[in-house]
Amino acid sequence: MNLAYLHALEAQRPQIRAGWEHLLRLERANSPLANPDTLVHLLDTTLNEIFLDLRLWSPRRRPSHLAAPACPCGRNPLLAYFAAGRQALHEALVVVQAAAPEVTPDQRSEAMACLDQVFSRIARREIESFCALCQFRPSPVTHAHDPADYGH
Repeated sequence: MNLAYLHALEAQRPQIRAGWEHLLRLERANSPLANPDTLVHLLDTTLNEIFLDLRLWSPRRRPSHLAAPACPCGRNPLLAYFAAGRQALHEALVVVQAAAPEVTPDQRSEAMACLDQVFSRIARREIESFCALCQFRPSPVTHAHDPADYGH
C-alpha cells in the first residue's frame, strides 16, 4: 500500500474504531458471544494486526481468494464482527482516497485490494479458528448440524 495512504489511514484509526464499534452495535447478536460489549474488546488488537500487516504488505503478494470463510451454522460471532470491520475500513480508505485526488484509479484499486487481502487473511484465520471449536459444526460422518452428535 502506498505509504501516504497508510499514514492517512492510520490517522483515521480513532474514526475507524468508532465506526467499527457503531456498525457492530447495529448488528443483531446471534449468541451471547456475539454481544457487541464482548466483541469491542477485540478491536484494538485486530486494528494493530491490520496496520502491521499493511506495513509489511508487498505488491507481489496476491490473494488466492478473497471470499469470506464459510461458517456452516452461521452462528460464529466473528462473522458480524469482521463484516462491520470491513465496512468501517473501506469507508475510511475511501475518505483517504477522496482527499488525494492526484492518485490514479489504479493506485486506488491497488490500495483497496491490499486492504482486502490483509483484512481477509486475518478474518479467515479468526473465523475458521472459532468454527473449529463450534459445537454445531457438521459431523464428519453425517454432515449434519446436530449438537447432540458431539460429546456422546
